[in-house]
Amino acid sequence: MAIELEKVVETFYENLEKGKITGKRCTKCGAVEFPPVYACNSCGCWDMEWVEISGKAKMHSIVMPAPLSMKPEYKAMGKFAYGEIELEEGTLLNGVVRGINKKKRKEILEADALPVNVHAAIYQRDGFKTVVFDLDEA
Repeated sequence: MAIELEKVVETFYENLEKGKITGKRCTKCGAVEFPPVYACNSCGCWDMEWVEISGKAKMHSIVMPAPLSMKPEYKAMGKFAYGEIELEEGTLLNGVVRGINKKKRKEILEADALPVNVHAAIYQRDGFKTVVFDLDEA
């Protein structure tokens, strides 16, 4: 069976250029995939449709960048951490969260405040846009 595949990565980045953060929703089970993929990771269905992501999310863990995981292009973002992100749409992913330094991480952990609210943002990297998350201030 031949399946016609669209250019998922191209469409995703074109949408970011338009200011839209998008994923793909399975037409069979309704699961939302972000970043977008060709087939549903929940049920395997190939019938996926583009949807705009709300951007609302929760961060469940905080990992400070180590020298080997520090990407030079992220220095312009200021303080950040990595974390497990759960989108409002249900998708779990590892992401970059701006606004977290060692002091902020300590405050969050000492207050037993995880998960904390974050929101998606479009970030201009060198030559293209990507999605990062910002810590919501309470």
